[in-house]
Amino acid sequence: MEQHEAAIIGAGPAGLAAGAMLKRRAIEAVIIEAADRVGSSWGSHYDRLHLHTVRWLSGLPGLAIPRAFGKWVARDDVQRYLRLYAEHHDLKLRLRTEVRRLERQPHGWLLTTTGGPLAAQSLVIATGFNREPFLPDWPGRGGFTSELIHSSRYRNPQPYIDRSVLVVGTGNSGAEIAADLAEGGARTVWLAVRTSPNILRRDVGGFPSQVLGVLMRPLPVGLVDRVTAVAQRVTVGDLSRYGLGRPARGMYRRLADDGVIPILDVGLIEAVKQRRVSIVAAVTGFDGAEVVLADGQRLRPDAVIAATGFRRGLEPLVGRFGLVRGNGLPSVHGPQTHPNAPDLYFIGYSNPLSGNLRELGVDSRRIALHIARRHRELPWLSVSRIGSAEDAGDQRDRDQHHDAGGRELERALRDPGAQAVAKDDGDR
Repeated sequence: MEQHEAAIIGAGPAGLAAGAMLKRRAIEAVIIEAADRVGSSWGSHYDRLHLHTVRWLSGLPGLAIPRAFGKWVARDDVQRYLRLYAEHHDLKLRLRTEVRRLERQPHGWLLTTTGGPLAAQSLVIATGFNREPFLPDWPGRGGFTSELIHSSRYRNPQPYIDRSVLVVGTGNSGAEIAADLAEGGARTVWLAVRTSPNILRRDVGGFPSQVLGVLMRPLPVGLVDRVTAVAQRVTVGDLSRYGLGRPARGMYRRLADDGVIPILDVGLIEAVKQRRVSIVAAVTGFDGAEVVLADGQRLRPDAVIAATGFRRGLEPLVGRFGLVRGNGLPSVHGPQTHPNAPDLYFIGYSNPLSGNLRELGVDSRRIALHIARRHRELPWLSVSRIGSAEDAGDQRDRDQHHDAGGRELERALRDPGAQAVAKDDGDR
């Protein structure tokens, strides 16, 4: 049977970062991916999508995102970067291979895949935060006579020119799609809101909001909520006259309670203020060609785009081990492991304001270190090899733990002039 020191399921940013950091510590790993290329999910996003996190805080460990990709990296350039990353680290990829079942073995894991069985001492799950589109089972949905799609199928406003469109959901996708439709020629755009969202501009005067998230992450939730409330009042203002009331909970409190991140605005605020996007109540059901709202209003849109989120889809793989919470997220994350599943790790299932891609770099290093230490205890791996690999990895981390993005952030915080350089460089 094929055997590996480590196996990683998923060749998105999380899986690639984990593979690169394991290789840095001389742990042989194979990355298993059902699609035919790395970062495949990025190709299915809408056309105008750019990272909402700044380039110099979004690179994975061991290779910065090229400056030529600009300050806010476009969807297609993210895909290019992920391909470059896999090539740069010479990662061992097993594409077009689906993992069907996991079984615990005395010294690791047995994976049943479409390419045959393989064994691994350590296993990293990196199948993605947004794996399965979720469409609510609204009453009357099946009888709706107009177009209804999930936001994962939306590409651009071209098919909706001179049509009326209802966008459901106020996450970042819903907000940006509504703005995209308004700017792209839709006749009428409604945005259905269940809970007033927290909103920050993606950047203010060239200063990315993500930096605020990085600096405030270690602070108490209440303190951060007070600071970000001031930032919202100053940069966004009062939108209640347009239908977006003041959020009931602070930005970090809602993130801690519900896992809901704020909107990082790239056009919705102006579209709402200019009345090109109208805020309406939440959707409660469908009735023929009509959409029924929570306040009793009925709309007759030509199309409905449901930006209603995604599910992790972890249950088929690891549900029987007791590793999936009620919200679909794993019960452990990063270097943590569960007693029911030793040597099984999860990466990429958090969504902090400091930036998901930045967080992957932190977690991938921690996981690789934990696996290297664990492998000292396993019988068929040389202790001296792992010891020397771990020492070398620690030294490389000390030498390189700040990649190009981290160095730019440090310069920006020390020297306002450095921030201006970063801004100009990204805007070219």
